[in-house]
Amino acid sequence: MAVLQGSLLDLADGIEVRPLGDTVRRTALTLGAWVDERPGWVGGADELYEALRRDVPWFAERRQMYDSIVDVPRLLHFYGEGERLPHLALDECREVLSAHYAAELGEPFVTAGLCLYRDGQDSVAWHGDRIGRSREQDTMVAILSVGAPRDLMLRPREGGPSVRVPAGHGDLVVMGGSCQRTWDHCVPKTARPVGPRISIQFRVRGVR
Repeated sequence: MAVLQGSLLDLADGIEVRPLGDTVRRTALTLGAWVDERPGWVGGADELYEALRRDVPWFAERRQMYDSIVDVPRLLHFYGEGERLPHLALDECREVLSAHYAAELGEPFVTAGLCLYRDGQDSVAWHGDRIGRSREQDTMVAILSVGAPRDLMLRPREGGPSVRVPAGHGDLVVMGGSCQRTWDHCVPKTARPVGPRISIQFRVRGVR
């Protein structure tokens, strides 16, 4: 697995979940979708990466593809509602997100799905988080990235130009409004030498 090169810009003394407030930048997409960005939301993100890499019981999911069973090109672990998260900083992140988006979202974030992208060959194909209520209802998916930056790409489901959102080293990206229903997103493979990255996706009840 590639080795993480730490960020020279992250000068936090330990892991620090910073306030959101007016630091979040929103970009309106189309069809009622939007994306929020807060670079460097979590300080000490490299330390959090190392703890999650060590303590999460990662596993490789296998899926049917045509006539073969293949490994999904990333490692995973999902923490359902009520399950203990692998680090106290993630509990704090979830609480801060739930408070910040309470008026718009109307309910708290309750689950956390973690993905480990070991190098540039790990990826996730175009998709929307449309399992459950999000197939028909607006919702939010909040993604915290720790480790090396990778591009999160978004594009309209019915076709159109894509949007690139770089995410790593403690960055926060929140997809909201109709984004899961009307837009798709992916983390593409890259031939560039990139280090490992962990994404933590916070979701509400009944959305995957």
